[in-house]
Amino acid sequence: MDDAFHANPFLARGYAPQRTEVDCPELRVEGRWPPELAGVFYRIGPNPQFEPRPPYNPLMGDGMVHAFRVEGGRVSYRNRWVRTGRWLRENAAGRALFATTGPPSDDDPEAGSRPVDGVANTNLVWHGGRLLALEEGAGPVELDSDTLETRGPWNFEGRLPRNMTAHPKVDPRTGAMLFFANLPRGRLTGELAFFEADASGAIVATHIVQGPYPALVHDFAITERFVVVGVFPVTLSLERAQRGAPVIAFEPETASEVLVMPRAGGAADVRRFSGPPCMAWHVLNAFEEGDRIVLDLCEQDVGMFPTPDGAPPDAARAAQRLVRWEMDWNRPGPVVRRRVSDLVCEYPRIDERRTGRSHRYGYVACCGGPGTEDIFHRGVARIDLVTGETAVWSGEPGAAAAEPVFVPRSADAAEGDGWILTNLYDEAQDASCLAVFDAQDIAAGPIARAWLDHRVPVGFHAIWRGLSAA
Repeated sequence: MDDAFHANPFLARGYAPQRTEVDCPELRVEGRWPPELAGVFYRIGPNPQFEPRPPYNPLMGDGMVHAFRVEGGRVSYRNRWVRTGRWLRENAAGRALFATTGPPSDDDPEAGSRPVDGVANTNLVWHGGRLLALEEGAGPVELDSDTLETRGPWNFEGRLPRNMTAHPKVDPRTGAMLFFANLPRGRLTGELAFFEADASGAIVATHIVQGPYPALVHDFAITERFVVVGVFPVTLSLERAQRGAPVIAFEPETASEVLVMPRAGGAADVRRFSGPPCMAWHVLNAFEEGDRIVLDLCEQDVGMFPTPDGAPPDAARAAQRLVRWEMDWNRPGPVVRRRVSDLVCEYPRIDERRTGRSHRYGYVACCGGPGTEDIFHRGVARIDLVTGETAVWSGEPGAAAAEPVFVPRSADAAEGDGWILTNLYDEAQDASCLAVFDAQDIAAGPIARAWLDHRVPVGFHAIWRGLSAA
C-alpha cells in the first residue's frame, strides 16, 4: 500500500515517511532563485524506517535530515536517517523493535535495552563547527554537515550528563550557546539544568534549578542578561501511572510559572512569575526594556493531553496564537499578558540576529494545525509586532507548509530584509519543494521553488547555515 494512504494520519499524505535516501545534484527550479543566497537549508523530522509498532507517536519516530544546498541560483539535495542506536538495531533486525509510546514494556521482546541516544528527530543546531541533531529526551547526535553521515553522540567532552533541549539559543553577540535539560537526572523531580557553551562549543557554566513541578518543558528564551523558561501544567506523574491514570496530563487548575535567572548568576538568583494555566511549545523571542522582561510565545488554552482523571482534551481550545507576557524583574508576581495577533499559528521564528534583543517581526506557519479541522499548516505569515499588521500567504489547494526560516539579505541588512525559506508539500504530486519568499512581501507567495520528485515529510524544525559559517 502506498505510504501516502496510511490509515494513521501521522503516517499518511504529507506525514508519510520517505523510505529511501537519495542524492539529487540539481533540482528543477520554478521561478528565479535569488543568486545572493548561498548556504544549506536543513530540515529534520520523524521518519520511521519500518512500519512502527502501534500505536504510533510521531514525537518518537526515527529522525531524518534533509539538506538543500543553495548556491548561484542552483539547488541540490540529499537526505539521510540519523543512525542512532535504535535505528541501527532495527535496521539489522529488518523491523521495528522499539515502541514510540513511551514505556519500554511496549517494545518487542527481542529489542533489548534502549540505546541512550534517542531518536534525534526534533531540531538541529550549528555551533562550534558542529552540526547537531537534537531531541529533548537524549543528548545530541553529531552529523557531518556536508554528507549528513552520522558521527555519533556528542556530550560536550563529557560535560553533558544526559539530555538537552531541542531548542538551544545562540547569542548573536558572543556566539555562546545557552540550553537546558529537563529532568537532567531522569527522575520526575521538576529539576532543570541550565548550561552555557562558549563559541567554541565548550561548556563553561552549569546550574541546577528547581521547577514548580515535573512537566514537559520544550523551549525557552534568552535576553542579554537573563535566561527565561516557562513551565506549563502539562505535568508528569509516576503516581498517576501506577494507578492507571495518564502519566502525562494537562492540569487546568494549575498555574504556569516563569523562571528568570540572571545569565551572570545562578540558581539562588532565580525569580519566579506566575502565569495562567495553558501550554506553549515554542517561544518567538524574549528581550529587556530596562527592568521589564518581555516574552513572546505561541500559547494554547489547553495542552493536547488528557486531564489527570483521563478526560480527553478540548481540541477546539488548542488553537495557538502569539501572546506577549511581560514581567518586572523587581516585582515578581503574575505576568501581564496580552494577545499580539488573532492568527492561529505555530513554529514562530525571528531574524535570529535579534535573538535576546527587541524584535519587530515574527514569522509563523498558519492556516491550520491544532484547534482547527486540518492537521496541516497551509500557509506562512509575517506578524509585525509594532503595527499589528499581519501578512499571510494562505497557500494553494492541497499544499502543506512547514516552519519558516528567515535568512537576511546580507550581514548588515535591516531586520526583516531578506527571505523566508520553507518546505511545501503538494498533495496532488505527492512531492515537496524548497520555497523562497521575499520576507517583506510574503503575501505575494513564493518567488521560486526547487522541486523534488518525492515528499519531504512535514516534520518539526529547520535551520539555515550560510556557506561562510565556520
